[in-house]
Amino acid sequence: MSAERVRCWPTTDPLYIAYHDEEWGRPVRDERGLYERLCLEGFQSGLAWITILRKREAFRAAFADFDPDAVARFGERDVKRMLADPTIVRHRGKIEASIANARGVLALRETETPLSELMWEYRDRDEAAAKELSQRLKAAGFRFVGPTTVYAAMQATGVVNDHIAACWVRDAVERERDA
Repeated sequence: MSAERVRCWPTTDPLYIAYHDEEWGRPVRDERGLYERLCLEGFQSGLAWITILRKREAFRAAFADFDPDAVARFGERDVKRMLADPTIVRHRGKIEASIANARGVLALRETETPLSELMWEYRDRDEAAAKELSQRLKAAGFRFVGPTTVYAAMQATGVVNDHIAACWVRDAVERERDA
């Protein structure tokens, strides 16, 4: 039955199908979930998303389940540990960016606009708005959050619903976003 369902992109990979059907575009409003998606989208840059999906549990282990408070305390020893970990993407810039992003989450908490509020201010905005959001994240200390990465995170977290019109989960995603 699921082979007959229209999806936003063609795939036969069960992990990718589950990601599309159960997660992509569904609203994420919690700080940890948003931080994780921003980091993973940054790690994806230049790679296939399926690579990140396959390594996701290893990323969660390496990055303290994307707890921004814990990751913000990471230092050079943690960077070296992750650079030696073959189960994740070993890219110093992306690893250091994820640590900086955790610190950015904490910095946003100190403002009147924590990460969840900031991201969801851009609900249903277009790719051009991702440039503005990218600049605001960078001002808070985030790295590896260019407009393309930020827009991908907006799609992944339901800030925008970019499921195609014929996609079998589009309407369910829209209902969840409105709830």
